[in-house]
Amino acid sequence: MNITKDIRYIGVNDHSIDLFEGQYVVPNGMSYNSYIIMDEKVAVFDTVDARFTHEWLDNIQNVLEGRAPDYLIVQHMEPDHSANIANFMKAYPTATVVASAKAFVMMKNFFGTDFAENRLVVGEGDTLSLGRHQLTFVTAPMVHWPEVIVTYDSTDKVLFSADGFGKFGALDVEEDWACEARRYYIGIVGKYGAQVQALLKKAAGLDIQTICPLHGPVLKENLGYYLGLYDTWSSYQPETEGILIAYTSVYGNTRKAVQKLAEMLRAKGCPKVEVTDLARCDMAEAVEDAFRYSKLVLATTTYNAGIFPFMHTFIHHLIERNYRNRTVALVENGSWAPMAAKVMREMLSECKNLTFAEPVVHIASVLSAESETQLAELAGELCREYLAQQDSTANKNDLSALFNIGYGLYVVTSNDGKKDNGLIVNTVTQVTNTPNRIAVTINKENYSHHIIRQTGKMNINCLSVDAPFAVFEAFGFRSGRNVDKFADCTPLRSDNGLVFLPRYINSFLSLAVEQYIDLDTHGMFICSVTEARVISERETMSYTYYQENVKPKPETEGKKGFVCKICGYIYEGDELPEDIVCPLCKHGAADFEPIS
Repeated sequence: MNITKDIRYIGVNDHSIDLFEGQYVVPNGMSYNSYIIMDEKVAVFDTVDARFTHEWLDNIQNVLEGRAPDYLIVQHMEPDHSANIANFMKAYPTATVVASAKAFVMMKNFFGTDFAENRLVVGEGDTLSLGRHQLTFVTAPMVHWPEVIVTYDSTDKVLFSADGFGKFGALDVEEDWACEARRYYIGIVGKYGAQVQALLKKAAGLDIQTICPLHGPVLKENLGYYLGLYDTWSSYQPETEGILIAYTSVYGNTRKAVQKLAEMLRAKGCPKVEVTDLARCDMAEAVEDAFRYSKLVLATTTYNAGIFPFMHTFIHHLIERNYRNRTVALVENGSWAPMAAKVMREMLSECKNLTFAEPVVHIASVLSAESETQLAELAGELCREYLAQQDSTANKNDLSALFNIGYGLYVVTSNDGKKDNGLIVNTVTQVTNTPNRIAVTINKENYSHHIIRQTGKMNINCLSVDAPFAVFEAFGFRSGRNVDKFADCTPLRSDNGLVFLPRYINSFLSLAVEQYIDLDTHGMFICSVTEARVISERETMSYTYYQENVKPKPETEGKKGFVCKICGYIYEGDELPEDIVCPLCKHGAADFEPIS
């Protein structure tokens, strides 16, 4: 397979494997990817599993057409990628092995040699010229081993991403990328979200047109989709709004309760309900779904004064992979001394930012009128925001939404007649309560100001504390004149036809402009409230909370200059230009401060 004019695929497919890494079911096999760049110098990227030595060496030989490789670039030392390093060096003894310092230590462990006579140690930012192709090495420690590097070819704009962006499945099988890539990521790399985030930040500065992973297909089109999913997964944010019910049942009574709860959730408008029997499912898929959906219900029996073994294993997998940022509900069954809810909650205490839904449902052997009432109450609590999002069930005059206005952060949504727009503001104030009037102040340079002046309407989305930095990047750092901020989502709409956010808000207000006040650089819109909905009880995101807990801390160590207080952009220099405009968030010099 030709990837570009000079880059070719020389990997192999494995259809004989049943369990990858001894635990992950791979019904469609695996690919072990290897690549070669044919230039003035020839570079081979990574080897393959030990069972495919000759097939891989044949692939190399067929591409070389009599030439000899100059370099073997080893990005990752797991045996499915490194097993044939020694065999390669026997076949091509004049080649140079290129790898990180930690990788050479591992080679000594694996092969009894670190190839001291034929090695090149590379680290962050090191480069290697093959002639026309210029390679830059980027360290990626713990993605997902400590020795990992990835390689960027600036000539063809290709990122050789090691295990990043990989998936289960051989290349000669067609299947949905996201499903098996998600299961692969959560299972194998999921613990190392912070490290993946660091790598994504480095990748954001590169012009990438092709991604060549060590497993799965080469990615060439719609790279924003793949990068977006990796950002969601590695920041531990829900990918899909919905509820996973994971359960175990000894005699079928807990299963009956789970089935009843699933019916209630669907009836109350939950967009997606998945039910998983942990004793019979693929555990890796159950873990994948727990990370995919925004809410999780755990239902199990008390067993040996603890919980049923499959549930214990499931929760252990969640903890091990840093499960967080979710709503969790508990259902326990116990005939004489129920302990399951207590044990599950204690286990999950290791997880960050979990919200536990009430009530806890207690079943004494079989469903009773009392426990069924608890199920109904729990279903109502879990679906509260879904009910508020639907026109048919929403309370559209819930003026308690006004109580969520403070010195917070909001997304103002509007529509220019062709597309929806959104803007981050922190200038929303209730000015009267008889009638209810809201003042919203917006910088005149923002496109939203122009739209609202023309249309006379807007929605105020009150951000809650679970909103990730990606929300602020999407609505605060780009102009709606140039980009469609809602291009990748299916929006929800209020009665005035404008968007309200499906996630990360606790309420929204639809406003009609009654008066406009010109404040020189800004404009103040005095508005009446035409609709108000409370979506959840989550706390409103304050500006202080954003600064302390959401905004990434800028990497200022060893740097001299000024940092943007809004987004963390660093301007390096002795003096800050008076007319500077932050290239990320578009704020001016007033929002920069010296690096101390």
